[in-house]
Amino acid sequence: MERLWAPWRLAYVKDASENDPACVFCAKQQAVEREALVVHGGVTCFVMLNLYPYTNGHLMVAPYRHVARPGELDAAERSELWDLLDRSIEVLDRTMRPHGHNAGLNLGRAAGAGVEGHLHLHVVPRWSGDTNFMPVLADVRVMAQHLDDTWQSLRDGWR
Repeated sequence: MERLWAPWRLAYVKDASENDPACVFCAKQQAVEREALVVHGGVTCFVMLNLYPYTNGHLMVAPYRHVARPGELDAAERSELWDLLDRSIEVLDRTMRPHGHNAGLNLGRAAGAGVEGHLHLHVVPRWSGDTNFMPVLADVRVMAQHLDDTWQSLRDGWR
C-alpha cells in the first residue's frame, strides 16, 4: 500500500479529539462561510463539508452542542439532526445528482470516528462505479472537484 504524506491530518485529528474549543465542530459552527466549510446553519444543528471527504460532496451534520452519543441529544436536536439529513440528501440530489447515499455515525475510535467527542452524522453521495482502479490498485482516492467549488454548489443548493 502506498502512503501519501499528509502531516496536517494528524494535527487535525488530534485537535478534533479534544474538548471545546479545539473540537473541529465547535470551532467551525459559528460561521456559515467558505473557510469553515459550513453550508447550512440550523437552530440546533449545522451542516458542513468534510475536509477529508470520501467522495465529492461528503457532508457532516452535527449538533451545535458538544455531545458524544445519540442518547445525549435532546428532542429538538434529534429531530433537527434527522431533518437536516433529509435536506442534505435533497440538496445533494439536486446539485450533484448522485445515484445513492451512505449515511451513518461512527461512534468511538474502533468504529472509525476521527472525532470521538462531538457526535456527527456523515452523508456521503455515491455514484455507480465510483470505486475506480485508484483505490483498488493504488489505495489512493481521487477527488474530481475542488472543495471550494463543492462548497459553492452546495451552499447555493441550501438557499
